[in-house]
Amino acid sequence: IQMCYDYQGQTYVLNLIDTPGHVDFSYEVSRSVAACEGALMVVDAQQGVEAQTIANLDLALTHNLAIIPVLNKIDLLSARIDEVIHEIRQLLGCAQEDILQVSGKTGMGVEALLAAIITKIPPPQGHPDAPLQAMVFDAVYDAFRGVKSYFRIFNGTLRKRDAIKFMQTNKTYQAEEIGILTQKEVAQDSLRAGNVGYLIASIKQAKEVKIGDTFTTIATPCTQPVAGFKEVRPMVFAGIYPVDGAAYDGLHKALEKLQLNDASLVFEPASSAALGSGFRCGFLGMLHMEIVKERLARESEASIVMTTPSVALRVTNKKGDISIVRTAADMPSPEKIQLIEEPIVQAQIITKSEFIGNVIDLCMKKRAVFKNQLQLSSDRAELIFNIPLNEIVIDFFDKLKSTSRGYASFEYQPIGFAPAHLVKLDILLNGARVDALASIVHRDNAHVLGKKICEKAKEIIPRHLFEVPIQAAIGSKIVARVTIKALRKDVTAKLYGGHVERKKKLLEAQKRGKKRMKAIGKVQMPPDGFLHLLRV
Repeated sequence: IQMCYDYQGQTYVLNLIDTPGHVDFSYEVSRSVAACEGALMVVDAQQGVEAQTIANLDLALTHNLAIIPVLNKIDLLSARIDEVIHEIRQLLGCAQEDILQVSGKTGMGVEALLAAIITKIPPPQGHPDAPLQAMVFDAVYDAFRGVKSYFRIFNGTLRKRDAIKFMQTNKTYQAEEIGILTQKEVAQDSLRAGNVGYLIASIKQAKEVKIGDTFTTIATPCTQPVAGFKEVRPMVFAGIYPVDGAAYDGLHKALEKLQLNDASLVFEPASSAALGSGFRCGFLGMLHMEIVKERLARESEASIVMTTPSVALRVTNKKGDISIVRTAADMPSPEKIQLIEEPIVQAQIITKSEFIGNVIDLCMKKRAVFKNQLQLSSDRAELIFNIPLNEIVIDFFDKLKSTSRGYASFEYQPIGFAPAHLVKLDILLNGARVDALASIVHRDNAHVLGKKICEKAKEIIPRHLFEVPIQAAIGSKIVARVTIKALRKDVTAKLYGGHVERKKKLLEAQKRGKKRMKAIGKVQMPPDGFLHLLRV
């Protein structure tokens, strides 16, 4: 949003953008940072410095932004002002007077903060007469006017009706309307270097605009796009399928619209024998996945089924060829695999000192490697671990909050791949493999997980006229099994007497019939059964 502020007799124009703090949205932060000259590091006076504070600070310092430390919520009775100031000074190495104390609720200190923005953050650099160089940092879809792009001009001047070209897609358009973003959109005839604004150019399809792209004028084009954007790297993958097969096209359009203003969401078509046609989606993390799911339900009224999240593995075959495996269905057979590598992340956990033992114990159960411990203050410590990403995508954050009574904060960043003893766990119903239930797990957990799935399947699958074995297998080795007993029919009920051989003859005939039925019979899984098993 753009605001004008009078300071010492002059009027200054400020373009302000808010960024999320959660670990899953570091991409959102990176694209905001790429469009700015400075950043306010806002720290809660009650919570103190958290793991994501450190991660986002590193991102801002990488882009050489001017940093202004701000202590917020100083009006709270439970504010730990002196302790948190000490934490900020340890983190930044700044003087105490450099830390601004404000309250967004009462307005205390806000004028001093605005003055600091004007005096400490440099104005935008750029020449209005140079070739146009404008970066798209966000976009939304308007059903009546098409795609609306939000951009920052680094060089040059953009005028209404200019013919423009997007450098990544090579698409050309005419700037039908441009303007600035105040509390409402205000149309302008021209915008120059340093301005932030919006663009409407009759862009009909969401995929024609890529967040982070640079556009320029066709008459005097620039030679280089704006650099500094962080590449999108999905960390967690899950399948999204419509409950009703006829809703496939609607789900596709809904995902495209979401991708427009969330460039970190990636998806591709997929199909499942159990769930039909759908999409394989990549997310930055578990919270990102949950938000996409909620937005699909709220904005598009789409009824969807989401499969268990997984991570991308790197598999090397016996010939030395490397491939990326995102689902168990893509995993080659064990005899063809030479090496399996899983992604490793470096985790920063900040917690109270009294919970250090609990946190270390939780991380070690998740196959973590302890790296370092830093004491931030008398009762707060930072723990650093290397943890397989596969171990934290399901319920790690929930368990961390439980074990620390809600005090721990968590941040992670990928550091590469490491060899892992992973196996493909197949589920067999009556001897037939069910691809939709296959998963990739660590060998040490395969038996426990296989047993859980088999026992859950026994509760879901109805009894048949023949005995149904449910097995969990690694390759040709069975690691768990349960059996659904056959429905019994009393074939001797019609006998009212006679020799015992007549009874034995009927029982033997029934036995042969059940054996033949088991060989040719098919086990039917209830439609909602797959959903229950995927949750396991």
